[in-house]
Amino acid sequence: GNYAPWPTITWDKLLRILPFAGLFPARKQKRMNPHFQCFQNRNPAGADAVAANQCFHIMKKAQLLITSFIFSWLCLFADDHKTEWIQLFNGKDLEGWTIKIRGHDAGINHNDTFSVKNGVIHVSYDKYENFNKTYGHIFYKTPFSHYLLRIEYRFLGEQAPGGEDWAFRNSGVMLHGQTPESMTKDQDFPNSIEVQFLGGKGNGKRTTANLCTPGTDVMMDNKLLKRHCFSSKSETYHGDQWVTVEIEVRGSKSIKHMIDGKTVLAYTKPQLDDGTLLDSGTISLQSESHPVEFRKVEL
Repeated sequence: GNYAPWPTITWDKLLRILPFAGLFPARKQKRMNPHFQCFQNRNPAGADAVAANQCFHIMKKAQLLITSFIFSWLCLFADDHKTEWIQLFNGKDLEGWTIKIRGHDAGINHNDTFSVKNGVIHVSYDKYENFNKTYGHIFYKTPFSHYLLRIEYRFLGEQAPGGEDWAFRNSGVMLHGQTPESMTKDQDFPNSIEVQFLGGKGNGKRTTANLCTPGTDVMMDNKLLKRHCFSSKSETYHGDQWVTVEIEVRGSKSIKHMIDGKTVLAYTKPQLDDGTLLDSGTISLQSESHPVEFRKVEL
């Protein structure tokens, strides 16, 4: 009939196609089987169809091989990723951390606010007669830019005398922050992005993994926001239970707060009040008058 014949596919052409990606080594052209040569001469369309069918099956096998290779590689990558957590807190002491408390120079642990007990960082106020706005932070020695941070924390006990109402069961982790040495002696908080941790009051809603912005701003939905604090979509965690928060930080591009694998708050372009984008900075934990423990701090 009147039809456009299939393009001629011969074994030498087929073998030139298959060496892609190094999966099939090129072979020298061999003499064609005389029986197939005869069949091809008598019925070229049928011979082309046979060659095309064989090519199809070989390509399917190659596709399966490539898919299997990629899947195996991803599995190995996932296994390696599970072992790459860096422990910022060693579970024994405060090695690698620097304390800065308002009214005191960097490196002074006023009233033993920060200590390690039973394998956790313990923030306590047993030696305080009055808190009197002596906000404190403990800074890890190394600044970071792009990372996934995981923190386990819990509130316990009673708030220190003189602590402000808003600071009840209130703490947090500061990201992209300034160094403790660059803070002034009476500075309340480092310029930073704060992931705020709040505990429930026994009833009512009080979210955690919120955002506060001391000396900084962020963008949400392509709008620059100047408000100081923003609530997340988290549940409320009452009592002394441990809470795990993960924060995905991508330099000056974006930051996400996550609990139980769910994103509860996200924003972009963290920056100083003057518009300077924050691509990296210190990580620090807060003391704001309510006892809190940090069991794990890891990247």
